[in-house]
Amino acid sequence: MTQTTEKIVGILGGMGPEATVDLMQRIISLTPAIDDVDHIRCIVDNNPKVPSRIKAIIEEKGEDPGPCMADMGKRLESWGAHFLVIACNTAHYYYDAVQDAVEIPVLNIIDLVSDHVNLNFPAYDRVGILASPAVAMTGLYAKRFKELGIQDVWPDPEYQNSLLQVIKDVKKGDTGPGVDEAYHRVCENLSEKGAKIAIVACTELSALGGRLPIKAIDAAQILAREIVQLAKNAKPLGQ
Repeated sequence: MTQTTEKIVGILGGMGPEATVDLMQRIISLTPAIDDVDHIRCIVDNNPKVPSRIKAIIEEKGEDPGPCMADMGKRLESWGAHFLVIACNTAHYYYDAVQDAVEIPVLNIIDLVSDHVNLNFPAYDRVGILASPAVAMTGLYAKRFKELGIQDVWPDPEYQNSLLQVIKDVKKGDTGPGVDEAYHRVCENLSEKGAKIAIVACTELSALGGRLPIKAIDAAQILAREIVQLAKNAKPLGQ
């Protein structure tokens, strides 16, 4: 396959910057390549100036990120992207604002991950979610899971608060042992609540990485794999 026949992905990034770089590294790692030209062209708007999703959703006093994300999408489309992705689970609350602003497809990480769980783990009807409280508040995964007959399981309140602090720590560059230990305790809480599997549904947690005390599906990895398949024309790009 030549470079000219491949598709170009546009990435709405910066939410946060390290998580965006992590997604790009996953794309590189998943791409079969023997030279530079074999890799996928990515047009990336690594824009940390997108209004805070936490302030807008959790605190209910922040600026709406939707218009900014829609503008990013339009610019990426004008620069030659054939399809777009949003490098943040929580930001998918504003998915429609982006898709309505462009003529090209926007991949939906919530749908991709939910369908992956339903197809590959049909025996698991209780699935843990490791994500920002904003993902719980918006019901992003809960709504899709309900359609598939899957029960979403969330950490107890004190552990969910701890997980939010882990996410904030990663955003400010702290990935030390204390942060890792707190993350592991949250995973153990999900296991205690009967979840046999969990979705890493926050790109900061994806960037943190590491082996977890619960079987985990990383949303960022699923998104990266889909990007490679579509860019390399291994599957059709739907509208």
